[in-house]
Amino acid sequence: MSSHYLCIGMEYREKEIYKVTLVGSIVNAVLIALKFVAGIFGRSSAMVADAVHSLSDFVTDVIVLVFVKIASKPKDESHDYGHGKFETLATMIIGVILIGAGIALFVNGIGLVLRSLHGYELPRPHIIALIVAVISILSKEWLYRYTIAAGKRLNSAAVKANAWHHRSDAISSGGTLVGIAGAMFLGDNWRILDPLAAIVVSFFIIKSGYDIVAPAAGELLEHSLPKEQEDEIERLVLGVDGIASVHKLRTRRIGNTIAVEMHAQMPGNISLAQAHSRSTEAEKAIRNKFGKDCFINIHMEPASASH
Repeated sequence: MSSHYLCIGMEYREKEIYKVTLVGSIVNAVLIALKFVAGIFGRSSAMVADAVHSLSDFVTDVIVLVFVKIASKPKDESHDYGHGKFETLATMIIGVILIGAGIALFVNGIGLVLRSLHGYELPRPHIIALIVAVISILSKEWLYRYTIAAGKRLNSAAVKANAWHHRSDAISSGGTLVGIAGAMFLGDNWRILDPLAAIVVSFFIIKSGYDIVAPAAGELLEHSLPKEQEDEIERLVLGVDGIASVHKLRTRRIGNTIAVEMHAQMPGNISLAQAHSRSTEAEKAIRNKFGKDCFINIHMEPASASH
């Protein structure tokens, strides 16, 4: 019965992730078309760069759709700990793409600034670019709030990473808006604000990408859980009556769940059934705190045993 409800939970999570990602994909597809049209016909290099950034958003949506499907698969003969790391890999790829998009925006902006300083006359953006920039900011900020709420509810790192990608696009469009407005209304000498805006925004995008890549890389490299979480696990186990101490604690994250291994010392004169009962109680306490899908291995030993 428990496996039945677990299956339902996995299916619900997968469907919800697909739903929120599909909404993002549709919005991104519309924005990509609008931005490319506005950038080309509105004569705005910043808007074209922003369109490329939205295109990277669309690619990450596809990545989430593909990898979450794999990550939701239960454990099998070749994956004893399930497929959660596929979701971590998706998160990593999203962050790398985000960094790449930021670098591309930076290089493109620098190139236009240098050309302008050497006498190239930058075109004056058209009002259509300004309008689309406003539309992009509003739609992407809404999409961020919608996606981050779903990511927290579903405990999905990939969905939360995708949400921050939406937020970075809103920031990018904000910088684009400032650059376009300045280039339009401050006179010919200020048209350089268009590519300068793209350069400034690129730093925010690269930083967002790094913030996503760093923890994902740590998980793929088998980093332990943060000390405060390990302390919480130890506190929960020691809260079980009859468990004297905990040592050799090992932890790691696997997608949206965790794996925990430890040695728990108990009185040497209790029965195996009593020791097993206490171990089961400790596992239950951990799962109540960190999720029912945790992988937990508790080695029981008498309190007099050497560490």
